[in-house]
Amino acid sequence: MLKRISALVLAGLTAMSVAACGSGGGSGSSGGGGDSGGGGDSITMGFSQVGAESGWRTANTKSVQDSAKNAGVTLKFSDAQQKQENQIKAIRSYIQQKVDIIAFSPVVESGWDTVLKEAKGANIPVILTDRAVDSQDTSLYKTFLGSDFIEEGKKAGQWLVEEYKDGTDPVNIVELQGTTGSAPANDRKAGFAEVIGADPKFKVVASQTGDFTRAKGKEVMEAFLKSTPDIDVLYAHNDDMGLGAIEAIEGAGKVPGQDIKIITVDAVKDGMQALADGKINYIVECSPLLGPQLMDLAKKVLNGEQVPPRVVTEETTFTQEQAKQVLSTRQY
Repeated sequence: MLKRISALVLAGLTAMSVAACGSGGGSGSSGGGGDSGGGGDSITMGFSQVGAESGWRTANTKSVQDSAKNAGVTLKFSDAQQKQENQIKAIRSYIQQKVDIIAFSPVVESGWDTVLKEAKGANIPVILTDRAVDSQDTSLYKTFLGSDFIEEGKKAGQWLVEEYKDGTDPVNIVELQGTTGSAPANDRKAGFAEVIGADPKFKVVASQTGDFTRAKGKEVMEAFLKSTPDIDVLYAHNDDMGLGAIEAIEGAGKVPGQDIKIITVDAVKDGMQALADGKINYIVECSPLLGPQLMDLAKKVLNGEQVPPRVVTEETTFTQEQAKQVLSTRQY
């Protein structure tokens, strides 16, 4: 116990020194950090975020920063700008700074074992948030907090199957995938394919990454419309790509939600507005508000408490009428 308290004191002094110098040592700014007022009981967390590619991600960042402040956790925050090498650099910086705990949302699933072994060797526990890694060594992290992306894909597919249950004609689907190699892109694609694969009338005629951004979603959808004129359904792995696609569909003189039915994932406010307006037909929720659960898990881990290896967030789905009912109270 004395050794643990001494380590926490040292980490707190290290954090104060870095803050006084005004340098993140390559780990980015300490946005969201606050005075913990706990002396030797203070916690310093290094958090590496994927980027700021969407409204969902911005809300996720704010949730983590606000929750850290409320929990008295000093947060060292870095934005990886969707580059794995930036995240690895940030994690190594956190190790050098001797933070108490590291949390990050991996840009892609593979390629983490080396840096996670470095954190383990330094006795710094790691929590995965939002996205998983594909490491076979699950001892390299304490827990994974986030959504079940495969289940999200299944929910999207189940709505589509129900929507066309009475039809026999082919249903041509185009898919806007998330960032190549990322857990949500891999799993949302797999879950969706598993459900619709049971009925041969559903055909994914084109599938391409839109990098989870609105601009790329628009660009790829414009290409789909030119190469595949007969499109019945768009399945977008997040709202932002779907919103970009809506611009492309309207630009082509078609009516989104009618000429082309649209299914998206996330349920950010802009997406929910488009759903309420009838431009999107169905949204599968993926909540970004993981901050409170993350801080709770971090404290439990540092207190030596057992935590589940997988913590799944509770989420729902929305139709047009349901979106109208909750839109005014949507937090993100």
